[in-house]
Amino acid sequence: MKITTEDIRVAFHAREILKGVSIESENKELVGIIGPNGSGKSTLLKCIYRILKPDAGSVYLDGEELHSMSVKDSARKMAVVAQHNYYNFDFTVREVVLMGRAPHKKTLERDNARDYQIVEESLKTVQMEQFAERTFSTLSGGEQQRVILARALAQQTPALILDEPTNHLDITHQIMLMELVKKLNVTVISAIHDLNIAAAYCDKIYVLKEGNLEGYGTPQEVLTPELIRRIYRVESEIVYDSHGKMHILFL
Repeated sequence: MKITTEDIRVAFHAREILKGVSIESENKELVGIIGPNGSGKSTLLKCIYRILKPDAGSVYLDGEELHSMSVKDSARKMAVVAQHNYYNFDFTVREVVLMGRAPHKKTLERDNARDYQIVEESLKTVQMEQFAERTFSTLSGGEQQRVILARALAQQTPALILDEPTNHLDITHQIMLMELVKKLNVTVISAIHDLNIAAAYCDKIYVLKEGNLEGYGTPQEVLTPELIRRIYRVESEIVYDSHGKMHILFL
């Protein structure tokens, strides 16, 4: 699925958070959104997954304007792994993942054997099947993040939106998550904090700073010492390992 934003503008209390941001993800691309804290990454993603309605501009899913679609229709096309996930009730892990099946259900339709099979497969994929009966709120931040990814997998959508998905994860599960996402064969748009994660996994990167788009291209085109200095105000060096993979060293 192709996702496009055109001239997205968002302001809060006279402060402009996004100043006309346009991005485009082709079918099955993994697109990274990078930038310092406060640059507008999460705000842009919230506009894409319709938690926020932009003050101006539009979001398109395969050419169809997002807000012309029902919420359920867009949820069949796009799943979300957000940064913060709070529940007021003591849901089990299995119940949280089952929520991913909701867009595929009619009103009051009960979960069936196929739904439970998809949930079990999703939990197994993120290595959380042994936690199925645990209460979600008792899990660590990293464990919760993996459950939310399982919920998104259970939704079975052609696109996935991730808001800094490797937050709270140890290095083992950071790599596991990104390898899994890369192999899903779906369109992915992700805000990414770690530039080396972006370099390793993204097909294309967009750079935000203070609500403006400051650059875009492949990791090799975008992640240069000059851009990193301009955007993050740190010195860096680009090196390549014995496998030819790009790494950023901060000096």
